[in-house]
Amino acid sequence: MDQQTEIELQAAAFRRLQKHLMEARTDVQNIDLMNLAGFCRNCLARWYQEAANEKGIEMGKDEAREIFYGMTMDEWKANYQTEASAEKQAEFKVAFEENVLKKG
Repeated sequence: MDQQTEIELQAAAFRRLQKHLMEARTDVQNIDLMNLAGFCRNCLARWYQEAANEKGIEMGKDEAREIFYGMTMDEWKANYQTEASAEKQAEFKVAFEENVLKKG
């Protein structure tokens, strides 16, 4: 497989993941993603932002999140976010430290 085809397939897979999380599985909470997989929608938006910034494209956290969520973070929270139990919050603290703070 040539490099351009590989890039196109990777981009298509990313778009499919984004659409799946944005449209099909709005019921899956970010805290659950982070606790189980070590990343969440916010991580994906941050990685998108970092890639844009590396290419010299000015993009802030809020803009990247809006691109990834398809709406503002406030709208997403109002429409889809639910309260997390104390147990999930404690798990999240560990997962965030292990997967975000230590790895950057």
